[in-house]
Amino acid sequence: MTTYRNHSRKTLLLALSAAVVAGSLAVAGPVGGARAVEGGGGLEWEPCAQAGGPAGQECAELEVPLDYGKPGGRQLTLAVSRVRSEEPQARRGTLLFIPGGPGGSGVQALTRKGNALLGELNGAYDVVSFDPRGVGGSTTASCGLDADDRYLAKLRSWPGADGRIGENVARSRRTAEACDENGGAVLRSFTSANEVRDIERFRQALGEEKLSAWGTSYGTYIGAVYAQKYPERTDRWVLDSSGDPDPTRVERGWMANTSRAVEDRFPDFAAWAADPDRDGEGLRLAERPEDVRPLFIALAARLDREPKESTTEGNPLTGAMLRQAFLNGLYSDSVFPQLARLVQAAQDPAAKPVLSPDLAQPLRDEDASVTIAVICNDVRWPASVGGYARATKEDRARYPLTAGMPGNILPCAFWKNGPAEKPTRITDRGPSNILMIQSLRDPSTPYFGALKMREALGDRARLVTVDQGGHGMYLANGNACGDSLVTAFLTTGERPERDVYCAS
Repeated sequence: MTTYRNHSRKTLLLALSAAVVAGSLAVAGPVGGARAVEGGGGLEWEPCAQAGGPAGQECAELEVPLDYGKPGGRQLTLAVSRVRSEEPQARRGTLLFIPGGPGGSGVQALTRKGNALLGELNGAYDVVSFDPRGVGGSTTASCGLDADDRYLAKLRSWPGADGRIGENVARSRRTAEACDENGGAVLRSFTSANEVRDIERFRQALGEEKLSAWGTSYGTYIGAVYAQKYPERTDRWVLDSSGDPDPTRVERGWMANTSRAVEDRFPDFAAWAADPDRDGEGLRLAERPEDVRPLFIALAARLDREPKESTTEGNPLTGAMLRQAFLNGLYSDSVFPQLARLVQAAQDPAAKPVLSPDLAQPLRDEDASVTIAVICNDVRWPASVGGYARATKEDRARYPLTAGMPGNILPCAFWKNGPAEKPTRITDRGPSNILMIQSLRDPSTPYFGALKMREALGDRARLVTVDQGGHGMYLANGNACGDSLVTAFLTTGERPERDVYCAS
């Protein structure tokens, strides 16, 4: 029996219609799960249900070429998973969940999200997902990084207390050298382009003529590239929390956009933390929302100078860790209480802050390696250390909440092997069967970046804008309007005639 490894990965953004729904049109897709002649039958499914996940979840392994230029050469293994429709008469096809990241596990995401998704779809789909190459139960590679270099707050390249980047430069250089020495051909194959090819191989193995899809975060880029490369294989396509698809920048652009994204999102936390309702919860941080931002900036600066002992021995709370905690926590309002408690403990001389697991422990070497590799393999990064120092200084002055991190240096500046191919340009050529959904105040894939994706797709897409904060909208942040529009599109094919707005 195949063993499937558990994988924990925290993942490293037009005018609006005044009406919520101005109208809809039918986007037809194959009914009854039409199957292609070419594929099918190559997957041996085994039960792999986990506690809290769908009872019928199954897993299998899919072989894909290390190098698609040599399809008969060395093969890698992808962990794939599915939950079959329990209503064959209602089934119309297969829905692929495309995980975020780079480095997110689709198998685990299907375990977490499967029951909620199945409840929405009313038997219309088999739901499938996968661990991309390098992730979880799929073939992995290791850079052989020291544990101290694998903490999230260090991988994110936060500059020093004085804004200098010398330590980041040294860490980035040795990380790139370690990946070059230890990662080999497998690590070099970790690219967005290969993930898209792997999805096409998965489709063939499933025996499906077309796929529907729900991609989130980085998964929206993968979904958009797949739709560009294989438009005839796409049915109903949902892109949830999209970034700017600029092919000259890709991940470089996403990182740079984080500064403004956090600035746009932070007022939501400030309003929550200053609300009188927090008094009864013991979590109120300030009398007025406008006082929360300077409090946070001053606290982070103090922790830069004087880290505070935490409950994790040998791992004190630093300013970089506080900023990283907020970068993670702003994804969802549900995490706001945890952030407020962290701020309170950092201010209290008698308290020891409790670090969340993603801050308290180093990432697995394989997890850090795949994230670094995809980011560096996809697009060429500038090599000038002086250029990064200037960018960090400018970004730090303009956006103090993120302290210059989004402009700082990464191992990509010293990457030995440049991109093997140019990133795909997303265009308006293809079927009009894409629905985008986006938060107005997304701390990771900001709204202004999503508008670039919307512009690139043209009439192929419609955009649902949700007037709230957070990252990941469908079945995640509690907006009934947005959820209903996505569900209707996936189950009935009805899609808004034009871009629409959902109030919070």
